[in-house]
Amino acid sequence: MTPLELGRVGLWRPYPLVTPDEAAAVERLGYGAIWLGGSPPADLSSVESLLAATDRLVIATGVVNIWTAPAAEVAESYHRIEAAYPGRFLLGVGVGHPEAQGAAYRKPYQAQVDYLDALDAGGVPAARRALAALGPRMLELARVRTIGAHPYLTTPEHTRKARELLGAGVLLAPEQKIVLDTDPARARVVGRAAVENPYLHLVNYVNNLKRLGFTDGQLSNGGSDEVIDALVAHGDAQTVASRVRAHLEAGADHVAVQVLPMTDDPLPALEALSQQWADLRSG
Repeated sequence: MTPLELGRVGLWRPYPLVTPDEAAAVERLGYGAIWLGGSPPADLSSVESLLAATDRLVIATGVVNIWTAPAAEVAESYHRIEAAYPGRFLLGVGVGHPEAQGAAYRKPYQAQVDYLDALDAGGVPAARRALAALGPRMLELARVRTIGAHPYLTTPEHTRKARELLGAGVLLAPEQKIVLDTDPARARVVGRAAVENPYLHLVNYVNNLKRLGFTDGQLSNGGSDEVIDALVAHGDAQTVASRVRAHLEAGADHVAVQVLPMTDDPLPALEALSQQWADLRSG
């Protein structure tokens, strides 16, 4: 099996916003992967167009929602993509949020196990899939049933704890929000808009932040400045890059940066940052 080469730094971006031209530019800047957020549908057609436009970039889903994408169809899509672009696709899957699924939502851990079982039946290798994981049980499931974990909305401290739970040799690829702006007040406005709605109203993210030591008071009313600063790296290129390095030093193998605001073109920020971690991108 062709090994995955994610590199040390990649881009996280909602799948409807990523164009083939943008993917080619991300590759030229030296980044190793693009993670497609926003629950891509089971046909995974958005993955193929980006792979076709690039030569070595890995495309990962961050993540396919198990409630909306049938496992059998996802498995068929995986085999089609892997045959055409061997070693360049990573299937990230996750349970999503109870608030979004309503009555259809059932015990998330067992539902995730069942979905992984169905992917097994469909012939999707554990080495080609990752799991959205925040808490200890999901991290353990990621360790034993997939190549590793893709935590979202976390801190370097979470990365350190996750590495302790996962042990060595298991992929750990957290997402990190960034705002390239040296005005803290202005950057926090952008960061808070991305964090508060919806994430500070979703129980799984709130519970994870409480495990990291944040209080109800800090997590209410849009999140305190301490919460926003912990979740959104902002400042000049050197300052923002230092947060990425903090994840790597805490045990991450790869960090997927999300440039905010997400509706803006991410390429100027990625270009400004590229020299800051030129030593990391292929390491």
